[in-house]
Amino acid sequence: MTPLTSWKDKALFTPGPLTTSRTVKQAMLRDMGSRDSEFIEIVRDVRRRLVALCAEPDEYTAVLMPGSGTYGVEATLSSVIPPEGKLLLLINGAYGERMHKIANVQHIQHKALSFAENVQPDPEALRQALDEDPDISYVAVVHSETTTGIINPIEIYGPIVKSHGCIFIVDAMSSFAAYPIDLKACGIDFLVSSANKCIEGVPGFSFVLARKETLLATRGFARTLSLDLLAQWEGLESDGQFRFTPPTHVVLAFHQALLELEQEGGIPARVERYRQNYEATLAAMLAFGFEPYVERTKRGYIITSFYYPDHANFDFKTFYQKLSDKGSIIYPGKLTHANCFRIGHIGRLTLSDVDALIAAISETLREMNISLPARVED
Repeated sequence: MTPLTSWKDKALFTPGPLTTSRTVKQAMLRDMGSRDSEFIEIVRDVRRRLVALCAEPDEYTAVLMPGSGTYGVEATLSSVIPPEGKLLLLINGAYGERMHKIANVQHIQHKALSFAENVQPDPEALRQALDEDPDISYVAVVHSETTTGIINPIEIYGPIVKSHGCIFIVDAMSSFAAYPIDLKACGIDFLVSSANKCIEGVPGFSFVLARKETLLATRGFARTLSLDLLAQWEGLESDGQFRFTPPTHVVLAFHQALLELEQEGGIPARVERYRQNYEATLAAMLAFGFEPYVERTKRGYIITSFYYPDHANFDFKTFYQKLSDKGSIIYPGKLTHANCFRIGHIGRLTLSDVDALIAAISETLREMNISLPARVED
């Protein structure tokens, strides 16, 4: 057996789960009772710290929901929209389409505005849709659509949504803690993210940052028992406990991750590290001759999609496996109409990890006998 001291995880250049620190992993080595006072206090501190990252505690609250990020999205959509409510979805990728599927399964009245995967939903199209259909009372969008790496301008959509008296729901799964988000300034009523994204915890629960006034008005709307957002919040508020078995070890890891976020310098410092990872990766990939899928002005620094190169020797499965063998995990594409792969820039990664990835790509291209002309972006 390989000694633990010499063992190292492969670096995850993915949209999540992400590379985590050794101390976050170690935080899970404790067994703790879900009704123990120490665990309840940790849950309270987690909720407090989440709100403090982007809002005022008198106006917003945090609700922890067991399950992946999709559970949090479905909990929100199925809990806060009444039977007579109508939802408008802005879609430009797989995760917007997933909200569309949830709306269908939950029998939520809805309308979808769909755009190409490398195009941001048009604010004027949003405004026109709300002008033309006064029955729409809710709007939902994905902030960082990791299908491609495109960033959708929630700071523009929010004021339009609020000017029409609608509730604004944002899937910020891969952007929360990687981008500074002011919930009030963006007009966000419900923001959904996950433990295993840019807080750099591990998979096991999602969380919803909710405007208290809007959340309290949802009584009786929930379409499910276990995904009832208001009931979960009331349980957490009354005795600090989850209604059903909580992922105790995951919460402990997340609490440690929040402490490490603070130690790093908060969201501004994390933004800078992620941006440096992105810029270094992008410069190298352009030098290798790879072409990004999304134009630079619309591209975020969370994850970048690259076209397969037009070269007879390129095979993604081979490319992927050779990089994996060298200690770096990238991600396949998720596009419906173009052959792409993705490289993430988030998680507990530094420029030294990026350097190792770049060296692995360079060696792999030589092994595959692939040489491409370098590219220059405007």
